[in-house]
Amino acid sequence: MPAATRHDVERLWPELAWIQDPELRERTTRCWEIAFERSPLEPDDLLTIPFTLHVPGCQVSFMAHKRLVVHLARDCAAKIAEFMPADMPVDADVLIAGAILADVGKLLEYEKTGGKVGQSVRGQYLRHPFTGVSLAQEAGLPDAVCHVIATHAGEGNLVKRSNEAYIVHHADFMTYEPLVKGLKIGG
Repeated sequence: MPAATRHDVERLWPELAWIQDPELRERTTRCWEIAFERSPLEPDDLLTIPFTLHVPGCQVSFMAHKRLVVHLARDCAAKIAEFMPADMPVDADVLIAGAILADVGKLLEYEKTGGKVGQSVRGQYLRHPFTGVSLAQEAGLPDAVCHVIATHAGEGNLVKRSNEAYIVHHADFMTYEPLVKGLKIGG
């Protein structure tokens, strides 16, 4: 299968245009290209596969969830900048790049067998925060972005998070944990 093209990545991620630094935007795009080169998944798979394997029958696609996280993170950062910019500075480019790349490692954690998506052997050994950082370092991304990728999931609970990492972590988990816990009140 042919690897994803730059056009494929840009089609999936129009939010790349929000990254002001052209070099950071380029490296973020390149990271996705590398991930697709190593993954059994194709760009259009991300529009249909579940964003998590932890929710049986999850109907929320990978891209719907990931783009939501990026939008929430950006909007949170804007409100933080409005109300407490001196106390909680946020590098918008690091935030957006980190949010876009938070789950890039899942392309190495997932596999397709008989049209179904499951966890790969690699994914059993290395969760996506680890493989995501490896991909990001290969693409030449700065440590601040790698930190967001590394700490966005539960593994990040063991280290000090940057402001950008906190925002991405909470945007991710506020749209993940309610689905995993399955608690519905009042409906």
